[in-house]
Amino acid sequence: MSSDRHEVLKAWIAAILWLIVISIESTSFASAHNTGRILYPLLHFLFGLSRARFEHWHFYIRKGGHVFGYGLLSILLFRAWRETLPVIGDPKWTFRWANVAVLGTALVASLDEWHQSFLPSRTGRWEDVVLDTCAGVGAQLLLLLYWSWSKPRSPASA
Repeated sequence: MSSDRHEVLKAWIAAILWLIVISIESTSFASAHNTGRILYPLLHFLFGLSRARFEHWHFYIRKGGHVFGYGLLSILLFRAWRETLPVIGDPKWTFRWANVAVLGTALVASLDEWHQSFLPSRTGRWEDVVLDTCAGVGAQLLLLLYWSWSKPRSPASA
């Protein structure tokens, strides 16, 4: 296997493994009830958090999980598409790769919430699809900023 094909395979394996994690988290296993049973005793022990205050924090922890999970998915999809769809000049970031990554992120978020709408312990919410897609867009903006700022500077500009 050539080095290029090996890089493409590595990039897609990482994205597929993360999709498996998202699929597992979409089940009843990661329902609010189940995550609460784990997080409440931990946060109560560490910070003395009351049940009422925990419910508030639990909501934000779960939404933070959405942002992290779908932001990472967007980055992994970007990497996979960058390896799969090369362009002339070998740029580090293009709108093409970012767009397909965000569209893939939105598709997975939609399918995830649709799947959850059939589970009694979960709810499928369009608001979560919007949050997940925004996380994907935000991740692409961070990648763009990273690649823009990490360009090697010419000796004349130093």
